[in-house]
Amino acid sequence: MPIRPATPADARQLAELLGEIIALGGTTAMPEQSRAEMEAWIVSNPANSAMMVAESDLGELLGFQSIEPHPALPEGACDIATFTRVGHARIGIGSALFSKTEPAARALGYDWINAAIRHENTGGIVYYQSRGFERYEITKEQTLMRYDLR
Repeated sequence: MPIRPATPADARQLAELLGEIIALGGTTAMPEQSRAEMEAWIVSNPANSAMMVAESDLGELLGFQSIEPHPALPEGACDIATFTRVGHARIGIGSALFSKTEPAARALGYDWINAAIRHENTGGIVYYQSRGFERYEITKEQTLMRYDLR
């Protein structure tokens, strides 16, 4: 499965993919957003961030993963978000994405990656644990996990 950096041309498909996930509820803390808002987030991609997409052989986007700084995190840390098309979980998309996102985080100079996962998203918790993330805090709403890059 091809993995590549996201481009502005991907914004429409990624916004649709994300909209389906948000509409189902229970796996993302991301609030309901308009397609225009989601496309703006996808296209904004600042210099100290990266977004990778997984693409089928037919050009359908199957998922994406982003890393970016977060104001609640210390310097040297970035936040990660992973989304796979509804009905396509558990076919290696997340693993393939992380194989490109991890080196991108290192190249950007990050020391560690933070994952904030809603408690009810047990699949997300298992996914991040399988990548080597370790729990470091549990809040009322989320499990916080950390992946050290150094």
